[in-house]
Amino acid sequence: MAVAVTGSAAPARRVSARHFVRLKLRVMGNNFRGQGWRIALFVVGSLVGLWFAVTGFLLFAAPGFADSDRYALLVAAFGGGLMVLGWLLLPLVFFGVDETLDPARFALLPLSRRTLVTGLFAAALVSVPAVAVLLALSGLVVTAGALGGWSAALVQAIGVVAGLLLCVAAARAVTSAFATMLRSRRVRDLAAVLLAVVAALIGPLQLAATAALRDADWDRFTSAATVVGWTPLGAPWTVGIDLAQGRVWAAPVKLLITALAVGALLTWWSRSLESAMVGAASSGKAPTRPEASGAPVAQLFPRALGWLPRDRFGALVAREARYWWRDARRRANLITVAVVGLFVPAMVNLGGSNVVDGSGGFGTPDTSSPVLVSLSMLFVGVLAAVTLANQFGFDGSAYAANVVAGVPGKVELRARMAAFSLYVLPLVVVISVVLALILGEPGWIGLTAGSLLATYGAGLAVNTFLSVLGAYSLPETSNPFALNTGAGVARSFLTLLSMLASAAAAVPMIVAAALLGDVWLWLALPVGAAYGLGAALLGAYLAGDVLDRRQPELLATVTPRR
Repeated sequence: MAVAVTGSAAPARRVSARHFVRLKLRVMGNNFRGQGWRIALFVVGSLVGLWFAVTGFLLFAAPGFADSDRYALLVAAFGGGLMVLGWLLLPLVFFGVDETLDPARFALLPLSRRTLVTGLFAAALVSVPAVAVLLALSGLVVTAGALGGWSAALVQAIGVVAGLLLCVAAARAVTSAFATMLRSRRVRDLAAVLLAVVAALIGPLQLAATAALRDADWDRFTSAATVVGWTPLGAPWTVGIDLAQGRVWAAPVKLLITALAVGALLTWWSRSLESAMVGAASSGKAPTRPEASGAPVAQLFPRALGWLPRDRFGALVAREARYWWRDARRRANLITVAVVGLFVPAMVNLGGSNVVDGSGGFGTPDTSSPVLVSLSMLFVGVLAAVTLANQFGFDGSAYAANVVAGVPGKVELRARMAAFSLYVLPLVVVISVVLALILGEPGWIGLTAGSLLATYGAGLAVNTFLSVLGAYSLPETSNPFALNTGAGVARSFLTLLSMLASAAAAVPMIVAAALLGDVWLWLALPVGAAYGLGAALLGAYLAGDVLDRRQPELLATVTPRR
């Protein structure tokens, strides 16, 4: 791509938006050469985008097919608003995916800020998500045409195009403004952890929305949709609906609101573009470490773990506890366990039809029983323990330090169990108490806690063996969800094996709940705690001998290949 060079005697060649579009297409084409797997991924992504586009088109066109003015406004305002919010927020989580749009790549080129904004904005429109959104929102054109004729359809087509420009401008402005911050490893890790929370909350939010729609007051929804339609979130998507409903004056006003919003976002992007290009941001005064108040070894232990013994076991527990808090991969697993551990048992025991009653509150469960509660706790305990199925893979080549130091396998595994349990056991208490209170059975706290402790301990025993015998390497990346090529099958098989074996080991707790009746409500906690602790210690003892024999092979297995 030719750019204008200052001081040259030759006439400068003007750089326009089409040069950026051609550059992006050229880079994409070069990336596909000789890379069959990239072509396959692009085709799969395009097919997924097409599926979402067709689904969205049918949803947005449904009010027109049904000839419903009320639902047309609701779908246009809320559906379009969610689309804008998605484009506004998701780039903060997936920043860096489309590297050809990174402003830092143009830092050394003598291009004006206006040229960069225009060119990068045009290039951002050339993408599978943008095309999919355009196709999906075109369903509003069908709805507007069915309700108000060709004039409403034409105005709505203009609104859809303006809305797409709004979505892309919002995404570009946000990523540019936060570009420097998102290049920080800690912030990228936090974004990945937030993604785990969002993924775990999809199910609860879906059930809550379904329950809310069952007894919804549509008049209130219509009033809310009218308000949203006068904001940038809903203005471009409702212009054709307003025209079809006789509010001709509202269409130009909403298009003006959209244009002003796009202009404001592009101005924000323009002002933040320079700092995003050079990555310059003041990080503040360099932190200073306080003077040591104790021996160097004592400083290795977090203040909250000062009670640990100052020996090899205590040092390993302290190190693993730090890793579980600082490593994004591990934190993501902990948050997933916390969210799913609360959601799944509540939904299983309350039942889909009893989650929300007619007054909008929680209904009284009529299907829960001690056996059902124990089964739901079995799932939570298995889910919590399966995180350790590849615990040595988290270490990677750093595990060499333990091999060189000659750490006994039994000590190694017990320390790893103890460090992981420092985070999981408080979750066990919270899940047990919250579930019993939601069910309206405070006397079942011992049952929930005992079942969960027994399953968790049995899962620890199973996963210690799997972590030694079935470990695999993880890529050296800041993305906690990344896997090496071919590791997906290994991870799926290992997870399935772990869950089945852990569930089988905890079956005695289910049998006891079914046979002992009310007596088990008093025995579940002490028996479950003893069962889980004994299983975990036995697993560490037996797997420790295997680990002593396989340390070199295990290190070679978990070391990433470059």
